[in-house]
Amino acid sequence: MSLNLDNGWQVLPIDGDTGTAFMGVNHDQRLFIKQNSSPFLAALSLEQIVPRLVWTKTMSTGDTLTAQEWQNGRSLKRTEMQKKEVSDLLYRLHHSDLLKRMLLQIGGQVLPPQELLNRYFRGLAPDLRKHPLLKNTANHLRACQPKLERSNYEVCHGDLNHKNWLLSDKHKLYLVDWEAAMIADPATDLSMLMCQYVPREQWYAWLCQYVKGTPTAELCQRVDWYLRLYLLMSIKHSYMRGRFHEMNQDIVKLNEFSKEDIFKINKG
Repeated sequence: MSLNLDNGWQVLPIDGDTGTAFMGVNHDQRLFIKQNSSPFLAALSLEQIVPRLVWTKTMSTGDTLTAQEWQNGRSLKRTEMQKKEVSDLLYRLHHSDLLKRMLLQIGGQVLPPQELLNRYFRGLAPDLRKHPLLKNTANHLRACQPKLERSNYEVCHGDLNHKNWLLSDKHKLYLVDWEAAMIADPATDLSMLMCQYVPREQWYAWLCQYVKGTPTAELCQRVDWYLRLYLLMSIKHSYMRGRFHEMNQDIVKLNEFSKEDIFKINKG
């Protein structure tokens, strides 16, 4: 794609991207330029969850370009995902009225637990559908869906991989890559992060850190539900890609969860 910006700007593709992200360079100035970003980016910028939005332009082709401040930095390491800065940013995200209002205005998906569970069953391989543990877990989730009121659904990122967290060289933390954003139970994000990055014996303590107090039994129950669903989805994903070692690791985890109250062992 040919990008014609103001005189003096050179636009360079960013290696490893899908062809929609560029670095804009003008002497000692740099910008992160993205093609056809979501309008949601403006609200994320106002809430300081992503680097500041500098400008938005509509090209003659109809494509939209957005430019953000260029941030020198790095992705978080897996071991850094337990940090308070991460849970604090996630809490701000989940409690932003502005973000919720803006995502709803642009047609953001509202995903109740039933719809997320339906996604597991769509295209599910017969081998997984017949597996006793997976079948029993899915039946349990169907029978015990969380009852959070829709009015309490919040903006969820939906893909909290450690590579989507940017720590700038000025020690400012950002959360990027919002393609999977949705309006849902915040426990969807919490379970995803905890299952991937927080040692199991620290789950309750991490929830305490997130809520800045004592998590309710109801929140623990919702996180428990989404943790099991996350593992089912991860097992399905690994199976479809032939990653059977990873799949079996998640089946072992799920089997362990089925034997006890996930949070009981963490409260001491």
